[in-house]
Order: sequence, then structure tokens, then C-alpha cells
Amino acid sequence: MKIKEAADLAGISVRTLHHYDEIGLLVPDQVTEAGYRLYSEDNLEMLQQILLFRELGFPLRQIQDIIHNPDFDRQEALEMHKGILLERRARLDKMIHTLEQTLLHTRGEMNMSSQDKFKGFDFSSNPYEQEARERWGNGPVDRAHAKTASMSQEEQDAVTSSMNTIYRRLALLRHQPADSAEAQAAIGEWYRLLNTMGTYSLQAFKGLGELYVQDERFTLNMDQFGEGLAAFMRDAMAFYADQQENREP
Repeated sequence: MKIKEAADLAGISVRTLHHYDEIGLLVPDQVTEAGYRLYSEDNLEMLQQILLFRELGFPLRQIQDIIHNPDFDRQEALEMHKGILLERRARLDKMIHTLEQTLLHTRGEMNMSSQDKFKGFDFSSNPYEQEARERWGNGPVDRAHAKTASMSQEEQDAVTSSMNTIYRRLALLRHQPADSAEAQAAIGEWYRLLNTMGTYSLQAFKGLGELYVQDERFTLNMDQFGEGLAAFMRDAMAFYADQQENREP
């Protein structure tokens, strides 16, 4: 199957498949003399597995480590995906039912108790925090929590204001090259601000930038300031981290 056909089948872009090939995540089994990528059935099965992991919020680096591990069991992974998605569906069904009941309540067609209004809601676990712990370990996350907890409400509001200011500044710069002086100055401010709330190594900072694009929750939040901001920040953060590391003795 040609790359355009494979991309259309999976509902992703050709650029995404090019990227997967470039990083060694999904290398097509054949490349013609003219340079056209051809995807086999095995390639398509692996692509399905990659997209299932993406759906569950796994970063590309982790997916690559998992699926290219000699001990990787595809059957076991599929069973795991099924279990997680069934659990997610059950929770969404509860929330949809709660929403339907709430609509009836607002129209005066039924009464809801306070408890009924929150059936299906469960925010006891933070997906961002869990992913951060898996990627970088507990240290940075715990230090960020301790730092935030020690701030007054005014200090927390000031940090939020500073974050939004940098977002808006980067949004204005997002059509420039990510390695431009202006973009790098702004992304340097972002790095320093994040380190007022925790301790981020340059590699952690670079990994966080990748997460902005890999996790649609981050992307949607950031792209409110300007479409393409998340991808721009990822590129700017990667360049910044690499440049700063090269300068270190």
C-alpha cells in the first residue's frame, strides 16, 4: 500500500507517516527505486498498535521502546487496550446519563440530588501528572507540587498571568522559524518560568515540548492562543535544549 493510501486508511496525515519513518518508529517494508514508501500488512498492524497507544496518551518515545522490545506481546497489548477503552466507555456512558438527567432537571421535568449531579465524574487521578511521573520520575513533579502548594493565591495568579503572557508572545512569533532569535528569547523565558515551579532538565524540557503535540489535550489548550502554537513551541523547545546542552562544559 502506498503511503497516501495507508495514511487515508488510518485517518492520519502523510507527514505523520514520514515522521514515524524518520524516527524509526514505523519503517515501511519496501521503498521503490523512485523512493516511494510501500506499507505491508505487518506495517499496517504495527501502525494500528502505534495509534492505539497514542489514543491512550503514550508518548512516541515510549511507544517505540515498547513495540520494538523483543518481549513485546501484541496480543497482550491488544487485550490491555480493550480493557482500558471499555473502562473509559463505561465512565463516559455514566457522564452522558448524568448530562441527560441534568438537562431534564434544568427543564423542570425531574429533580436531581446533589450526589446525582456528579455521577461519573472522577478526577482522583491526573493524566498529566501520571505521564510526567512515568517519563521523568517523581522528583520534578513532587517538587513542582511542593512549590505550588507553598505559593499564596496571589503568587499562583501571577504565575498563571506570566504563562499566558508568554503563550501570547509565542503565538505572535509562531510563523517565524523556531530557531529565530525572538523565538528563542521567548522560549528561554518559558524554560525559566517552568523552573520556578519545579526542576526541569533540558532533556525534560525538550520531552515536554514533544508532549505538547503528542497529547491532544495540551495541543487544544495551547492552540487557543493561535493555531499551530503547540507545534511551534515543541520545535523551539527542542532547539533551545540542544543549543543549551552544546554550550555546557
